[in-house]
Amino acid sequence: MDGTTARPVHRLGGGEITSATDWVAEEVPVALEYNGISHAVMLATPLDLADFALGFSLSEGLLDGPHELYGVEASAGELGITLQLQVSAAAFARLKAHRRVMAGRTGCGLCGAESLTAVARALPAYTGALRCTPAAIERAMVGMAARQPLQQLTGAVHAAAWCTADGTVVHLREDIGRHNALDKLIGALATAGIDASAGFIAVTSRASFEMVQKAAAAGVGLLAAVSAPTTLAVATAERAGLTLAGFVRQHGAVIYTHPGRIDLSVARAEAHAD
Repeated sequence: MDGTTARPVHRLGGGEITSATDWVAEEVPVALEYNGISHAVMLATPLDLADFALGFSLSEGLLDGPHELYGVEASAGELGITLQLQVSAAAFARLKAHRRVMAGRTGCGLCGAESLTAVARALPAYTGALRCTPAAIERAMVGMAARQPLQQLTGAVHAAAWCTADGTVVHLREDIGRHNALDKLIGALATAGIDASAGFIAVTSRASFEMVQKAAAAGVGLLAAVSAPTTLAVATAERAGLTLAGFVRQHGAVIYTHPGRIDLSVARAEAHAD
């Protein structure tokens, strides 16, 4: 399938070596150029690149909205893929004022940030009315796991999913980089015109600072992560009014910020019934 390459391998097992074919996730440099000016190079899975271009631009604060992106053209070369974005004059002026050149790695979301103020930028406070049950968060995680074809084939990619308040997975994107998967999701939501504040985001990774920052910038009220958060992620979620859930597993999670958004009435009623 797209985003993977078949490779001959040798499998070890039972004291023998056998020849086989394995599917390996593609990882290529993707350069983003805005009105002809290079801004960032990320290592990414070459899928859903239009979503990635828009989502990255929105989550990084380079665009105020999808209307400021006029078009995206992708061109492939020997060294990787270049995404050429045509943006509004206002967006281009902001980009030049806060320009940074990043060498993006799958484990690093802040490579090349010019200053501490560029890291801890202002985030919109959540003003929606989202409330979720523990069962909805669990349902989202189960649904997300079932909709990851790249992960099932390669075992090497992350996923980010936008879910309705009842835990139904509506949009999902995959990438070798957790930040890239989230950016692709944000771009897909913006393209579809979905009000992100009406649902929440689930991710297969840890809840790093930038994952929280991107989720808050997207306007959601809850970020549910399979793994742990960091101290900076927790502080950022607290400041942005974002409910941050980590270690989300079957029948359990750890809520680090704004627990009032978790509706326990159904769970308590079921417990009393038992």
